[in-house]
Amino acid sequence: MKIVFKILFLLLMTISFSYAELLKPNNSISPKEVISIQLSGLKDNDLVYKDSGIEQTWNFAHPNNKRVTGPLDNFKRMIKSESYQMMINHLNHTITELGSSDKWAQFEVIILDKNKIYHKFNWQVEKYTMDGSLKNCWLTTMVSSPIALGSAI
Repeated sequence: MKIVFKILFLLLMTISFSYAELLKPNNSISPKEVISIQLSGLKDNDLVYKDSGIEQTWNFAHPNNKRVTGPLDNFKRMIKSESYQMMINHLNHTITELGSSDKWAQFEVIILDKNKIYHKFNWQVEKYTMDGSLKNCWLTTMVSSPIALGSAI
């Protein structure tokens, strides 16, 4: 019985530790880093645990964005839908800044999906200005629908 308890305890500790590995917004993370964190999570979606990459992306979504796309289970379904599933377990991505101010930044993101097809997105982040733990954090407010650019050779 003691062995079973120890195994269960270790399993719970491992699960708790894994969940703690997801990054949370803070005001030292730049706009481009926010997108990089989200895309890296999606690239290795199940690395920490099942759908941890989608949850990592959710962590950096602006509250206004979460109201439209949430709750988390709805967001997971949206990311896994035909519209955005190419982000999950993609092979590579590039992030290019298109413009910015002290309150917003917009980027072009190109993803090479696991089928070796390129997709382009416009990705926008904004600085959260309300009081609370997210104050002055950069958070995603918009991701466009993908534009297929063709296959890699």
